[in-house]
Amino acid sequence: MRKIVIALSVLALLTSCVSKKKYTDLEARNKETQDLLNSCTVKLNSCLEEKAGLTATVAGLKEQNTGLISTSKDMTILSTKGAENIEKALESIKEKDLKISRMQDALTKKDSVTLAVVTSLKSAVGISDPDIEINVEKGVVFISIADKLLFKTGSYDVTDRAKAVLAKVAKVVNDKPDFECMVEGHTDSVPYIGNGVLLDNWDLSVKRSTSIIRVLTNQLGVKPEQLIAAGRSSYVPLVANDSAENRARNRRTRIVVLPKIDQFYEMIEKEMKKQQK
Repeated sequence: MRKIVIALSVLALLTSCVSKKKYTDLEARNKETQDLLNSCTVKLNSCLEEKAGLTATVAGLKEQNTGLISTSKDMTILSTKGAENIEKALESIKEKDLKISRMQDALTKKDSVTLAVVTSLKSAVGISDPDIEINVEKGVVFISIADKLLFKTGSYDVTDRAKAVLAKVAKVVNDKPDFECMVEGHTDSVPYIGNGVLLDNWDLSVKRSTSIIRVLTNQLGVKPEQLIAAGRSSYVPLVANDSAENRARNRRTRIVVLPKIDQFYEMIEKEMKKQQK
């Protein structure tokens, strides 16, 4: 009878974990977004270089025509072909300026959204606590909270102190309903020894993630469709697990804030397609 109860408990835990496909799709989406931004930056730099070349061409043509004018008594000597070249070069520069402006506007809006998220989070959560870190990596906002604020050693029960911190995070998330948040559990490399329901650090990391999500949804009003549960076990350490202090740093929960800024990326993508025609 006891084995049946344990088996059912494990099954219930596993079914509550994040969908591997959804997690993989999210990672793929983040990679595609970063690839798009990198491609856009390359295109932007290429446009700037081409603009500089065209500007130099215009300057050369103007100098050429000025020389003709100064050495000629008749203003009609001005080269018709030179004037046409100047007009074409100026028109090309105007088009490049428009494309550059559109891409820069899209990137600026994207950066503004990210900055607004970071500012809101730092204002709500505070930046004086060394156990809470808020930073931006590749356009994504990360909130990293040390496990000593969230759980007791080897436990996945959320502490009362953690609920106060999570309430501040929930306020920011609730103010931005178009955002998604992925809650990642991370452990150190010490093998988990539990009660038989959790098998290893994988189970513990995911269980801690779902425990945080239940607090956010059941007690703090965050919409479940905004949240994604994920566990990374001990395989994404911040530092080597070679001391008690380092292992404590690696035991953490990371909340990944993913603003939906597809409209900005669509703007960039459309502009890039225009350049390819």
